[in-house]
Amino acid sequence: MSTKPKILIQFDSDQHPSVFDSVVAIDSGVDQLLPFGSMEAVDVRELVHGAMFTRGGDSLKRTAIFIGGSRVKSAEQILRAVVDCFFGNVRVSVMLDANGANTTASAAVLCLQRHLSVNEITVGVLGATGSVGQRVCRLLSSQGANVRIGSRSLQRATSLASRIQDSGGCGSLTPMTTDGPHNLEQFIQDCDAIIATGAAGVQLLKKEKWQDLSACKVAIDLNAVPPEGIEGIDVTSAGQVTAGKLVYGAIGVGNLKMKIHKRAIATLFESNDHILDLDAVYDIGKKLEEASDF
Repeated sequence: MSTKPKILIQFDSDQHPSVFDSVVAIDSGVDQLLPFGSMEAVDVRELVHGAMFTRGGDSLKRTAIFIGGSRVKSAEQILRAVVDCFFGNVRVSVMLDANGANTTASAAVLCLQRHLSVNEITVGVLGATGSVGQRVCRLLSSQGANVRIGSRSLQRATSLASRIQDSGGCGSLTPMTTDGPHNLEQFIQDCDAIIATGAAGVQLLKKEKWQDLSACKVAIDLNAVPPEGIEGIDVTSAGQVTAGKLVYGAIGVGNLKMKIHKRAIATLFESNDHILDLDAVYDIGKKLEEASDF
């Protein structure tokens, strides 16, 4: 009996489904990719039913759904709508990685953990209220880190802290504004690690501001578009020492992010009941790290 092909259905909130996500899916061993753009939560029901009711038994795990796009809130709504279609064992596996936020945040935190135990250390997250920053803060808090939530808007930082606390974060969360030189200096002072998660092409920290920090041991910049989010960190850095600190650039973190993304896609086809959200994606990355020597 021939094995049915692995089909990945790609729901993207943008007009044109992400080429990046499509290429990664194909490189991850997907046999057939069915991309849908301009998706909203109200659009998914019939498409999900098409995935659920065309195969049965062990073959059901050969169909899966990937939710991407640049609009993370829309993608989260799509995920909820997809899951609401399932009943009993009539379901398919689904992964959420809109804007690459779950895989990137997981990779950044795991790179930090190569060098420091995050339990009870102080980590400053710059640009924390963006899609990646929020998830970095959530992962760090869930493991007991003292997280400084940095944003130009104290209101947005405070709102994020409240949401993380409500979701069960166990580390301390300190919302802080980074607007202005004095506030930024207060934010980075005494941090054991700094992670910049701001928008592409926006520099958040000058090199003279962080290179002389005595407490800082690790600095991670997730901005791949010039100028650097943290000035002085090369985009390809992957644990090299700069100014006495271990540093990672976006491509350095991205190597692990890509491994996590590909492994997560493969995981979708191991059973028909995976829901790969932030925590599940992080767990996949953690297992990859435990099995490798970096």
